[in-house]
Amino acid sequence: MSTTLWNSTITRIGIDAVEIIHSGVFILFGEPVPEALADVSIVHDRASSLARPLQAGDQFVFGGQTYVLDEVGGRASDNLTELGHVVIYVDQPDQVLLPGAIKASGPAPLVPEPGSSISFVEV
Repeated sequence: MSTTLWNSTITRIGIDAVEIIHSGVFILFGEPVPEALADVSIVHDRASSLARPLQAGDQFVFGGQTYVLDEVGGRASDNLTELGHVVIYVDQPDQVLLPGAIKASGPAPLVPEPGSSISFVEV
């Protein structure tokens, strides 16, 4: 059984975000998103607060696909809470982990539709 730590609904996907998603990078940003970041972001409605800080072993559910968090940067949970913002690198073990980022592993990313749910869960 899993416990939802955070969930939201995608409101829009920036025009440049599609290519970035296909390269294995998710840039989440909650409404209101700064205009300079809107084109590269997966914008969501920030519907939920974070139940507890994220940690390795939690899961990110995105567009019906599940990714396991391998590493969580020291500011990732705070940024998600304050701005709805986090960058998730999928299957990129050589990527330097920035404080506001997460490294995860899972299936090849697909681009979800606006209205899709996104969430972090504890299993």
